[in-house]
Amino acid sequence: MKILSKSLILTVLLFIQVAVHAQNSTQDKITQVENGLVGSVQIEGENPWNLLNRMAYYKIPGLSIAVIQNYKIVWAKGYGFANDSAKIPVTEKTLFQAASISKSLNSMGVLKLVQDKKLDLNTDINVYLKSWKFPYDSLSKGKKITIANLLSHSAGLNVHGFGGYERGTPLPTIVQVLNGEKPANSPAIKSMFEPGKRYEYSGGGTTITQLIVMDITHMPYADYMKKEVLKPLGMSGSTYAQPPYDVDQNLLTVAYNMEGKPIKGSYHIYPEQAAAGLWTNPTDLSNYIIETQLAYEGKSAKILNQETTRVRLTVHAGNNVGLGAFIDKMDSTLYFSHSGGNEGFRCQYYGSLEGGNGVVVMVNSDNGGVIQELINSVAKVYGFKGLFHANVKKIVPVPVDVLKSYAGKFFIGPPRTLTITEANGKLYAEASGEAKRELFPQSHNRFFLKDLPYELEFNKDADGKIHLIFYGDGGKLELKRAE
Repeated sequence: MKILSKSLILTVLLFIQVAVHAQNSTQDKITQVENGLVGSVQIEGENPWNLLNRMAYYKIPGLSIAVIQNYKIVWAKGYGFANDSAKIPVTEKTLFQAASISKSLNSMGVLKLVQDKKLDLNTDINVYLKSWKFPYDSLSKGKKITIANLLSHSAGLNVHGFGGYERGTPLPTIVQVLNGEKPANSPAIKSMFEPGKRYEYSGGGTTITQLIVMDITHMPYADYMKKEVLKPLGMSGSTYAQPPYDVDQNLLTVAYNMEGKPIKGSYHIYPEQAAAGLWTNPTDLSNYIIETQLAYEGKSAKILNQETTRVRLTVHAGNNVGLGAFIDKMDSTLYFSHSGGNEGFRCQYYGSLEGGNGVVVMVNSDNGGVIQELINSVAKVYGFKGLFHANVKKIVPVPVDVLKSYAGKFFIGPPRTLTITEANGKLYAEASGEAKRELFPQSHNRFFLKDLPYELEFNKDADGKIHLIFYGDGGKLELKRAE
């Protein structure tokens, strides 16, 4: 007995040592992530940033993050405040509006009905719509819209996104939203061109899938999603209810604008639940990511089996869009992802299709500038291939008199202008209605921005006049100086 007791004690001690080492290792990595932020453009020799400092820089009150490695959540943490004035801190349980990430889980709910043979991906949606019919017209050119079209944004429909409604104001029904009838604050959903022609992001199309779910199941949308998607995924703190009556109200974050001011009513209500209505947190969203990864490999089927999951994560339209998620190959690694932006909220998730890695970041701010910076840090610390997006650039000195010659106003397009100014040996650009940003020289006449993927080039013509070329979004635009 004494020998067995000593053996047991040694085993327990060894287990404790391993657990403490793992905890210390995780904490070390968290510290590295918190102090390793870099933007999409990094200046050569510049030190990485600290997370709390960058949140202050962007006037972001609160942030929540979860990191996934080897199909497990390795850590989740909250920073800052869910309610800045009341100093209520963000925790891993704090709920944010997931905005367009709602579309990812909506697609699981819709595809569950496809998997159960209650819907067909390639059948005319009007076969399933009972309380409203899509108004086909000549723009659809006789082609019928399918559920696959709606989920892959290839239905040729309008209404990119929704603005939501102030709390306490009248809310439209889904049919009123689809018809553009008051009190709806968005246009009627209709064709812009024939379905299947090309990708055109449409929250309006996603809202049609919401009504299809309701018409087929005869259930309120939020109830169906809780029963068939959220509960099986273990997303116990999440809800599609709008307003979110069925969760702890103390866990709801206040939404803030670009200046760090709370929006009226604390947050907006989104009756367009499938497109923008999910309240959740990175921990719950990680459960969705992990289940998707396991189902993709045939190792789980809590909602969708492997076959349906692979259909969902196959590219169905341009811009690498699957059914409810974007599919991108980055540095030889495939990821499924989605971003989101509601009034006062921004968020992003990535999940790898091999290896079980991922990350989710959510903020209660209209300014999501810190999100990619933080994802860059996570990618570098954990070695997540393809998620580190930072272009290192070298600054070159430019004489002050040359900088001064670039100053002036340039036409972007009526009535907007871009104002270039020089101050203390530095050049700045300020577009109408936007913040002033410093321009960093990579040559005597070409400059870049640190927080936006744009570059500006100043050229002199034969008469000595300065012409400005704006590079961005895969193209260029020549801006003429305002006389």
